[in-house]
Formats: sequence, structure tokens, C-alpha cells
Amino acid sequence: MRRSSSRPKNMPIILIHVLAALGCHSFAGEIFVESAISSGLKFNHFNGMVGDLYILEEMGPGCALFDYDNDGDLDVYLVQGHLLGRNKTMSDAVFPSQEPLPTRDRLFRNDLTVGADSSRRLSFTDVTEASGIMATGYGIGVAVCDINNDGWLDILVLNYGSNQLWRNNGDGTFDDITKESNLTAIDWSVSASFADYDQDGNMDLYIANYVHFSDDLHKVCTSATGYVDYCGPSSYLDQKDRLYRNLGGGVFEDVSQKAGIHGVAASGLGVIAADFNGDRLLDFYVANDADPNFLWLNQGNGQFIDDGIIAGCAVNLNGATEASMGVDAADIDGDGDQDLFMTHLNGETNTLFRNEGQGIFRDVTLTVGLGASSLHKTGFGTAWIDYDNDGQLDLFIANGAVNMQPDLVKLKDPFPLHQSDQLYRANSDGTFEELNSGAYFSLSEVGRGVAIGDIDNDGDCDVLVANNSGPARLLLNQVGQKNSWLGVHCKSTKGVDVTQTRVRLTQTDRPPIWRRVRVDGSYSSSHDGRLLFGLGSNSKSCNLEVHWPNGQVEHWKDVKPNQYVSLTQGEGSKE
Repeated sequence: MRRSSSRPKNMPIILIHVLAALGCHSFAGEIFVESAISSGLKFNHFNGMVGDLYILEEMGPGCALFDYDNDGDLDVYLVQGHLLGRNKTMSDAVFPSQEPLPTRDRLFRNDLTVGADSSRRLSFTDVTEASGIMATGYGIGVAVCDINNDGWLDILVLNYGSNQLWRNNGDGTFDDITKESNLTAIDWSVSASFADYDQDGNMDLYIANYVHFSDDLHKVCTSATGYVDYCGPSSYLDQKDRLYRNLGGGVFEDVSQKAGIHGVAASGLGVIAADFNGDRLLDFYVANDADPNFLWLNQGNGQFIDDGIIAGCAVNLNGATEASMGVDAADIDGDGDQDLFMTHLNGETNTLFRNEGQGIFRDVTLTVGLGASSLHKTGFGTAWIDYDNDGQLDLFIANGAVNMQPDLVKLKDPFPLHQSDQLYRANSDGTFEELNSGAYFSLSEVGRGVAIGDIDNDGDCDVLVANNSGPARLLLNQVGQKNSWLGVHCKSTKGVDVTQTRVRLTQTDRPPIWRRVRVDGSYSSSHDGRLLFGLGSNSKSCNLEVHWPNGQVEHWKDVKPNQYVSLTQGEGSKE
């Protein structure tokens, strides 16, 4: 986050494109219907602000969509904050907590029911107490993974302070195993990625850390127009990220120094794992706030080298660092490799780096239409989402400022950071257009975490949004199920989700579609681990070519669309 008075270095080039790209496309009808309260997902984030403008209070929260009870539908985890400042009471809070003290994270069970006529009733139950989860730290984010290969998804809560690792016992309860797991470092953690970088069958862990902050280090900054404002990360010392190797059974070893990532500090906010250069080794891309972004290339020997500058994805096309927050990676152009998108501060544009092959990237933000419309927004959580199931990946962004918005300050708004979210539709020529897509996108809130997944199992992608000092939003897709689709769940013989699996779907009369299993990325959040392929009006059978992370390639033929299928490694044909 830069100060509101800073001028992006790339502004002159951006202005050339603004007039040609203003406005957005109007869409008739609602794409998403906000359904949190009606489905029982009642949660309001408490950031603990007491009027002192701590940088901490504006950074959370994240969220997660995952099936913790293995009943086939997606449950919800929502991260909570607590009161800030020394010797403060709830009477000092700008927005008092709406839940009993102590404030804590919440786990909601999805009790989805499907009628004989395929009608769906979505209902969530708060099972936090019954689950045994007592997460009362100042929560920022959450990451989900089966850390011990027992077939049950576990939860890592990312905090300002000590993180917490909750082991899923498989009976609806969780145990805090933070101490036993060796994840006891005291940092300000924001986002995390679980990925088996050493290919030993255990999920390792990269944690993106932000800056060194405490009550004693708190500073007050001033905007260009003279009013008191939040400070940006440059007012504090950067923290170093951490890489942990999973030794088995959920016990981790801090290998940050040995791996080479501990030699440099930066204000990390988003992280995602993928094979970016095609060598079949998992790399890590880190979105740093006002620092060059990292592309940690896996050397295959436990070592990583930052190739961001040489690869062309550390800074934008003008060589300027940006206030990177959220990040996502996907094959958006159908060439089989992973392209990168990240969100930035208002006054900058969001950035799309297209992978030109072998991990060389080019900033194509302006040429694809994602520049001008993001200049007046500050993006956080983001995800590639084929909302209409036409086979092309569209883009969702949750927005919320980090410095006081002058128009809201003039209105004496008590938290003048709120903005509306954005949805971009992919066009057939590789460009994107912003959609004016219904009532939800007229809301103005302080958007942070975004998690995507098929919440009601009807074959299209829905969205969970976590707002700072505001309600969680559950966006149910109203249009995707009108097209054909195929859902794919990639699992090991032990029933463990196999992330980073790449699946190539082919049908008669259409180009191939590549998708990659991932739950990380966005901002401080965790996604559904299932793949959704949008097939448009094509209802013909599908052929699947599955590239498992260990290099094994298997095939499943003549798979009927409009259903979820589970693919188990080792059970496909080898041709």
C-alpha cells in the first residue's frame, strides 16, 4: 500500500488508454444473488479499530471454502479479529463487536439438501463450539490442506502473532497441534500456500509475511490533502517469508534459510504455487506490497532462486513496483501454461502477466482491457472464474481501499475505505470487459478475502467474499448452470485431494480446455479443490487427459457432462 499522495510511475502511459476504455458492459439480470443471511451464514467481521488508525486493522480477513466433514458439499471458515490498542475496552471501539467476547473465527457446516426435482436448499449451521476450534488471535487469513494424508482437510489460521494449525479428527472436531507441528513462529502472516515442492508425498508450506508492527511501532501518517491517514508498508520494516518442509504426519521443519528464500525481506501479501516454467517442479509466486514480486523457481534440490526480474513478472511494464495484494494463476489463453494476475492500489492498474512459455512473462494489462477500469479501485481477493460456463475464464475482484477516500471523508464516513467489487467477462478475442451485473455490484464495502467454489453443487462457480468490518457475502451463481459443465475431483488412492494436477478436457467441435487443481491464491483465502469445466452449449461426451504432479499421465474417455466425477490416481488408462 503506497501513500495516497504517491503518483504511480506508469501513470503517463495509462492515461493514453483511459478514454478508450472507460465504462462497462451492461448485463440484463442478476449473475449472482447474495444469499449469506438467507442461508444461515451470519457473520460480521470485527477489526477492533479504536480510532488510532493501526495498519493492522485494515488488512483482514480471509475466508475458506472446503469440505471438512467429507459429505460432498462445501463448508465455510471465516476469520475474525479482536479489539486493538492497550488498555482499551469495547466502549472504545468505532464499531463494537456484534458477537460475544472473546471474538473468534467461525466454522459453518453446509447442510445442503437436494430434492427429487433437483431443487436445492442451502443452509449453514455454526458448528464452531462443537468443532473445538478456539481461534481468538487477530486473524488475517486461512489456508486449508490435508497435512497428514489421512483424507481429512486441516486448517491453518494465519494471524498477527502466532498462527494456529487445527488438525481435523474426522469426527467433526479439531485439535490445535501448532506446537507439535513446529509452526510457532511469531510473525505477521497474511497468506499461505500448501504445495509438495519436493515431491515426497507430503504437503509443504510457504507463508507470506508482511511487516514488523506493534503498538510501540505504530505510526500516524498524513494524506496529501492534510488529513490523518493510514500508513503504508514503507513506514515499517519488511518481514521475511517462511518455507516449511512437511516431514510427515503434520510435523514441519523451517527450511527458509536452506532453501534460499530467507535472504531477502519484503511485504508479502499473496502467494500461489504452480509450475511456472514447465520443468515439472512447483514454484512459488509472491505478491509483495510496494516491493518487487518474487518468482521463486524450484531448483529440484531443495533450493529456490528468485527469477522475478529476469522472468518479467516482478514489476510492471514500466519497471515500477506496485502495491500487490491478491494473486491468481491459470491458463487463460489455452496454451497450457500458467498466466498471472494480481490486484493493486487505486491509482495503479491491476496487472495481467501472460506466460509466453518456459516462465517468461509479458505485461498485457492494457492491451486486454484490464487497465483503466481498475485505476479507481484497490483490489484484494481475486480469482479466475468461468461464471457463465462458456469455457473461458472470467475474473472476479473484491475491492476496498487502504487509504482514506476523499469523497467519503467529506461525508464523515467512519470507515472511508469502501468500494464496489468487479466482474470481468472474457471475450473470444482475448480481451475482457467489466460487467454491470446486478444489485450486488452496487454495494460498497471493504472487500478483502475471496474464495470460489460450487457451494450448492449445481455445476457452476459461486463466490464467498470476506469484508473488513462488514458482513460475509455469499454469491450464488444464477447463470452458469444454464450451460453444460463437468466437475472433476482429483484424488489419491488414500482419498487425499491431489492439488497441482493439470487436466486437459477435449470434446468434439471445440478447442481443448486446461485447468489446474489449486486451493491457494486470491488473498488470505482458500478455494474449493474441485475443478469445474464450462462446456457452453456442447453436451457431447468429454475425454480427460490427467497430468498428475509426479509426471504420470492418465486418460478417462467418454465422460458424460453435467455431473461431478472423481478421478483416482492409478485408475485411468495409460495410453
